[in-house]
Amino acid sequence: MKSKVYFADLRASYKEGLIDKLGRLIRTAGLEKIVQERDLSAIKLHFGELGNTAFVRPLFIRKIVGDIKGTGGMPFLTDANTLYAGTRSNAVDHIRTAIQNGFAYSVVEAPIVIADGLRGKSEVPVRINQKRFKDVYIGSEIVRADALISVAHFKGHELAGFGGTLKNVGMGCASRKGKLAQHSTVSPKVIRKRCTGCKDCIGHCSQYAISLKDEKAVIDPEKCIGCGECILICQNKAVQIRWNQSIPVFLENMIEYTYGALLDKAGKALFINFIINVSPACDCVSHSDASIVRDIGIVASTDPVAIDQASVDLVNREPALPGTCLTENTGPGEDKFKGIYPKVDWAHQFDYAESIGLGTRSYDLETL
Repeated sequence: MKSKVYFADLRASYKEGLIDKLGRLIRTAGLEKIVQERDLSAIKLHFGELGNTAFVRPLFIRKIVGDIKGTGGMPFLTDANTLYAGTRSNAVDHIRTAIQNGFAYSVVEAPIVIADGLRGKSEVPVRINQKRFKDVYIGSEIVRADALISVAHFKGHELAGFGGTLKNVGMGCASRKGKLAQHSTVSPKVIRKRCTGCKDCIGHCSQYAISLKDEKAVIDPEKCIGCGECILICQNKAVQIRWNQSIPVFLENMIEYTYGALLDKAGKALFINFIINVSPACDCVSHSDASIVRDIGIVASTDPVAIDQASVDLVNREPALPGTCLTENTGPGEDKFKGIYPKVDWAHQFDYAESIGLGTRSYDLETL
């Protein structure tokens, strides 16, 4: 059975501006059925790394906030802390970055609640019993929210091929421990030439897995639980992730985390993709390269697989814009994401998602 994906292009008029059109899109997609009176409603988005300019504009978020309030819901903006040590790796820096990028309460009229707490350790283990994981670790405030509204900027991604709803929910809702589990099967590594022997990581390791040997930090893999806090703590960037997962394994890990994040949200989740500023890389980087195709529009659905499949199709049917990093597969109908990341079989995530019952690749696109 096909899923419904609703599409709004970017045309506007005096009668209906784009902001109003966005409201009509999400109401048509079922917002009023998903968010009920007094529902604590998590709007899961990406606030963008400092220096990035491609993330979803705050004024769009304000409209979504307003429409949730109109149903009687109580919305809050959320994301989980990053695994890498950037400008969003702890709640203080994360909120500061969000505000600097325009997501202040005075602009969007909703508070910011970081889903996995101060240092990324506020998590809930969710039992899923899938091939890769028996339990996944999701930010506690997302698990405890009554409803989940995923707002994703659709773009390229260096590991997943593209980033949309599936990545926004699967990677984005995971705690730091969950993110590390998706990326690596082994404990973090210490770059000895960068380590100064300051012992900061030792003092912050809850499992006493770190010690000094020859005045350099050493991690005991038997004791390490993979929380990733040492990566955050080290000011010298001497502790790093072992990026040892193959692409198919990474994609399956991410899909299982998406499954876990949505497990208790049946009938209580809505997904929105902004196919605008389709940059070649994730909003986690501190810059935004030129868009590979024109701005296309906004899609919404209650099926996380169908909405990403529709978004991929909408991008790939376009001709590439001139003067971008995309030099292959530039014609209408050609695979733009393979053109950027030829070694990433992005379709594998769809096949695996269908196999575990997360959604369907088959969809009907209904244009407003």
